[in-house]
Amino acid sequence: GTSRQIPQTIIIGVRKGGTRALLEMLDIHPNIVVAATEVHFFDWDENYVKGIDWYRNLMPFSYGDQITIEKTPGYFTSPQAPRRIHDMNSSIKLLLILRDPTERVISDYTQVYYNRVESHKPVQLFEDIVIKNGVLNTKYKAIQRSLYDVHMEKWLKHFSLDQIHIVDGNTLIKDPLPELQKVERFLNLPSRIMSSNFYFNQTKGFYCIRSDGRERCLHESKGRPHPLVNSTVLEQLYSYFREHNAKFYRMVNHSFDWH
Repeated sequence: GTSRQIPQTIIIGVRKGGTRALLEMLDIHPNIVVAATEVHFFDWDENYVKGIDWYRNLMPFSYGDQITIEKTPGYFTSPQAPRRIHDMNSSIKLLLILRDPTERVISDYTQVYYNRVESHKPVQLFEDIVIKNGVLNTKYKAIQRSLYDVHMEKWLKHFSLDQIHIVDGNTLIKDPLPELQKVERFLNLPSRIMSSNFYFNQTKGFYCIRSDGRERCLHESKGRPHPLVNSTVLEQLYSYFREHNAKFYRMVNHSFDWH
């Protein structure tokens, strides 16, 4: 009695915002099934040309009362993704998880840093990438990805604000349940995720998941220690994002506790 369904909900981003944590935590819910990997259907042309049947075949099998969710953090910053998703389903519900933009930049750098170290490639200090000739390097991709207002504008051309639920990534890590209950309500699902589904792992420093008699934590690549960043550089980043954040707050009628 199961079949593969095109997702009724997509986690569209943001990269290093907590998308994997959100997906794994939502997977606890009996009415949710999740795609195992990032699909990159709407942001990569070479996948998009393969067509909707190719996309559907990458989804898990589900029952009629279950919602299929996929997550690809690259969608949020993709110029094509909003229109393409709208063309597929104009009434789809979207989940966007965000965190403090400066923290997100540092986390973005940290992921690339460790990937390069593991591949035996040369690495640069954070400050040497972020500052060029004494000024903030605003062309740095990680900074561009944190301009939430710029990207949100593209989404709001195709979707109404009530179709996009914003999850506070900073809160999700510290206290998952309230954020997940908001998602349950947004998706019109019965309340099934409980505090007993989470336990704090002292070693890792974040919450892990307990469901179906199993315990699991996010991959060891999550929660890696960030480099200590020069306070002057931090201030430059805070200052640069301040105006963008204010604009974003106005767009979504909601403020966040960001620098």
